[in-house]
Amino acid sequence: MGRILDVNRVLLKISGEALMGDRGYGIDPAVIASLAQQLRDVVVNYELAIVVGGGNIFRGLAASANGMDRAAADYMGMLATVMNAVALHDGLMRAGIDSRVMSAISIQEVAEPYIRGRAVRHLEKDRVVIFAAGTGNPYFTTDTTAALRALEIDADCVMKATRVDGVYDKDPKKHDDAVRYDHLSYIDVLSKGLNVMDSTAISLCMDNDLPILVFNMETEGNIKRALAGEDVGTLVQGE
Repeated sequence: MGRILDVNRVLLKISGEALMGDRGYGIDPAVIASLAQQLRDVVVNYELAIVVGGGNIFRGLAASANGMDRAAADYMGMLATVMNAVALHDGLMRAGIDSRVMSAISIQEVAEPYIRGRAVRHLEKDRVVIFAAGTGNPYFTTDTTAALRALEIDADCVMKATRVDGVYDKDPKKHDDAVRYDHLSYIDVLSKGLNVMDSTAISLCMDNDLPILVFNMETEGNIKRALAGEDVGTLVQGE
């Protein structure tokens, strides 16, 4: 299997935790500023959409595990993603990158409603589109949102930004002998229970032959290098 080639439109999945830096909670403006600078080099040559999580503010699944109603907890998580999307939008605009926030739940004072055709039109006009509020439904993760939105906008790949340099057979922060995979098939990810994306997201990508690249966002220039076809992170695709 080769690296990603001939990419024009890409969806970048960013976890909420990635935005908090070393703070342990909330949003670190320095992280957003650094990300915006990386993306300046990307948007010149590629159409870019972003799905951002909300785990730095509120994790619906964790709250549900502690007794909160799952649907209510998930809606709170969706609102957390809106806050992150607005912060990311502000950072991009400050860096001179035209962007729009589109929300799956109605919150018109701060975000446009998600309409597929409008999202595609923004991308065609070289605007970065930030998708907020997940799918608008409880019980679906932002990983699944990333796969779904990528397919809806006809993206060429999903790039999942993490804080490690790919997918390992076990947690590299806990095990010195952890081995990083360069390539994986969708079936490998599901059968080995690897922490790439949730099973619904992986299945969506597998059924529609959509590649997933897992890479370290904290290494400056990785996004541009990956899109240029360099050996960055772990590539998940069909056999």
